[in-house]
Amino acid sequence: MFTLLALGAVMLIGGAFVAVLAVAATALKVTFKLVLLPLKLLLLPLLVIGFVLKIVLLIAAGAIAFAIAVPIMILLALLAIPFAIAAAAT
Repeated sequence: MFTLLALGAVMLIGGAFVAVLAVAATALKVTFKLVLLPLKLLLLPLLVIGFVLKIVLLIAAGAIAFAIAVPIMILLALLAIPFAIAAAAT
């Protein structure tokens, strides 16, 4: 009977220890969030600049691709005109 009582006491102490560890981990996590908040707020403009720069570069790449594709399409259309005339004549 004493063994069962000792086992219950060990489990109770273990459960309390796990609860204390969980509370300590939560407090540590909140502390880190509060300490790192100024750094996050300082780095936020850099992240916004990076995001805007990425969007601008994507738009510029699309404009360059369009500027290259338009003359190629015109050239292909000019090359296709004799074939279109020949197809229409027959």
